[in-house]
Formats: sequence, C-alpha cells, structure tokens
Amino acid sequence: MGVDPSETYIASASAQIDDRRTRFDIGDAQALRPATATFDVVVSGLVLNFVPRLELAVAEMARVTRSGGTVAAYVWDYAEDMQLMRYFWDAAGASDPKAKELDGGRPFWLCKPEPLSKLFLSAGLEDVEVRAIEVPTYFRDFDDYWSPFLGGQGPAPSYAMSLGEQRRTELRERIRASLPTDPEDGIPLNARAWAIRSVR
Repeated sequence: MGVDPSETYIASASAQIDDRRTRFDIGDAQALRPATATFDVVVSGLVLNFVPRLELAVAEMARVTRSGGTVAAYVWDYAEDMQLMRYFWDAAGASDPKAKELDGGRPFWLCKPEPLSKLFLSAGLEDVEVRAIEVPTYFRDFDDYWSPFLGGQGPAPSYAMSLGEQRRTELRERIRASLPTDPEDGIPLNARAWAIRSVR
C-alpha cells in the first residue's frame, strides 16, 4: 500500500504499477488510515523531512506496524553531501543573502544520523540503525546538470526561475565554474542518503 497526499502522484503510481497486490491511496503520513498493527514493514522514502510534524508521522508508522515488524526511512543528506544541490545553493548564496535562507540544507536538520535516531527512538522503536547510502551521479555536460533547475518545482528551481534573465545567467555561470568535470565522465557528483531501520 502506497500513501501520498498528491492526487497526481497517486494516479501516476496506479497507472504504472498494475498488480493486484498493490494499492495506492491519497493520505496524510501524520494520520494514516490503516488500523493499528496492519503491516510487517512500513517505509518512508525521501519524504520525512517534508512532513510538518515529523513526530506524528513516525508515531503513525510505528502504530500501523505489527510487533516485531520493521519501520524504516531514508532521506537525502541535503545538509552536507547532496552535491547536486550544494553547488547550486553555495553559488546562489555567494551573491544573494535571500538564497541562504532558502538553502535546503538549513531547514533539513533531520537529514543526519543523530536526529534521525532520536526521532525513531522517541517513537518507542528499538534496534535503531542508521547508515549512509552513497549514490554516484553523473551528468553528461553542464546542460544536463542545469536543466532540472529550470522546471520551477521545489525550492532551488523556484529560486532560479524567480531571477531575471541576467541574474539567472550569472548564477548559471558561477555554478558552471565551480563544478568538477571529467573529460570522460562529464560531471561526477555524489548524492548521499541516510537510511534508518528499526524494530517495532
């Protein structure tokens, strides 16, 4: 069973996965509809740091998990090693104090091992284990890297598209100058996620 507050996401998932064993519902992670002790495994993928009341979400994950079941999650390390975003925000913040306030690494305090562990332990979960997942990412060229920032969705693209043409060009060139390049592999960047697993 997959749950998301977005009707569009639910419709897309339902259209792509045609399997009787699966179901997708519109819902709120902070108030899950399933009964207590329904699932053997409950996982939150790349979403906890966007939930307004994290404690409620993890408590709900624990509630709908059977005793002895697994409660897990993973979040991008926006604060330090999500290099795709770090290069963007570091360049933006170098010339615009407002960009520093929007920097995804600042509000995402959860995206580190210690806060994640505390959050799960506070929900009464046991055998909490956190580990890093390192994901090498490669961009063919600078246009391949830059094009996602022109979509206008999310803090970084929204910021990029809010700039006038000249300032956006200046930001683009500042980022281009700072990125590592490899003649064979294009632009190699690392993306780290923190994964946490616990027992109900």
